[in-house]
Formats: sequence, C-alpha cells, structure tokens
Amino acid sequence: MGITSAIVLFAVIWFMVFFVVLPLRMVSQGDDGEIVPGTHSSAPAHPQVKRKAKITTYWAAGLWIIIAGTILSGAISVRDLDWFQRMATPEVSAD
Repeated sequence: MGITSAIVLFAVIWFMVFFVVLPLRMVSQGDDGEIVPGTHSSAPAHPQVKRKAKITTYWAAGLWIIIAGTILSGAISVRDLDWFQRMATPEVSAD
C-alpha cells in the first residue's frame, strides 16, 4: 500500500465514521424549545461538530490501523476479492 492509498483509506474511513457519529446525542431545536427563525425544528440546537470530529478521528485512526495492518500483512489481497474470476492468473512457464 502506497502513501496515497493509505491517505485515501483513512479519509474514506474518517467520513464513514463521521456520518455515524453526527446524529449521536443530537438535541434538535424542536426538542430544545428554541427554534431559530428560518430553520427547521429538526435542526440541531448545539451541533458540537468539533467534539464529534475529535471522536471521529480517534475511532477512524483505530479502524485504519486494523484495516491497513490487515492489508499490509497480506491476509487479504485483491485476488481474494475476485469472486467472479475476472483477474488473469499468472501462468507459470516450464522453462
């Protein structure tokens, strides 16, 4: 795995975890009782985006270590995911 692949893998994991963390412990403006004019009552009253980004970074780093370690160890390769046998197998010559 190259450095670019590692960065892309971390970014994908980070955003996936972020979208899972965003709705956790969210209090809507309707629940809070103070609806700002021009917004929906389901909009968050206190988004806490910085706190959720920190939580996301910690979880994403842990998941990235596990996934990147699995890829780098060779336990799973691209050929393992070739369920339809579309990748050419290397032929061994009898030289």
